Amino acid sequence: PEPDEPEPATFEGTVGIIDHPAAGGVGMTTLQQLRATRREGFDRIVFQLEGGLPGYHLEYIDKPVRQCGSGEPVAVAGDAWLEIRLTPAQSHTEAGEPTLKFQERQLDLEVALELQQTCDFEGQVTWVVGVGSPNTFRVLERGNRLLVDIEH
Repeated sequence: PEPDEPEPATFEGTVGIIDHPAAGGVGMTTLQQLRATRREGFDRIVFQLEGGLPGYHLEYIDKPVRQCGSGEPVAVAGDAWLEIRLTPAQSHTEAGEPTLKFQERQLDLEVALELQQTCDFEGQVTWVVGVGSPNTFRVLERGNRLLVDIEH
């Protein structure tokens, strides 16, 4: 682990819902980077934000996975789908340009198979992680980064 990212001694996760509202006074945050890595015992998704940490809501959802604006179904790999919703957040600039080069990425990790953005609309950014099975997960806050770990 990086020095500024101490790992908890044990993996205490859930398969339930994690709902954490934004702290008072947090304005619009912007997703600047998104990366995924394999760690000992879990896969990690890192959301790098600008403007503070938004509120977040994580839960496993049923198929079909849908785009927020159109309601159109989206194919996401895996046998389970972990939805990560950030509010208030955006993943575009004020000029409307995407802040990330991708809205979908295939992953070569232990349990996380694919990342798919399903929403960037009206202060809500949503990503779905397609996983091989609905393993326990946890969320860690590290400065302007939100870390989502999915146990192997």
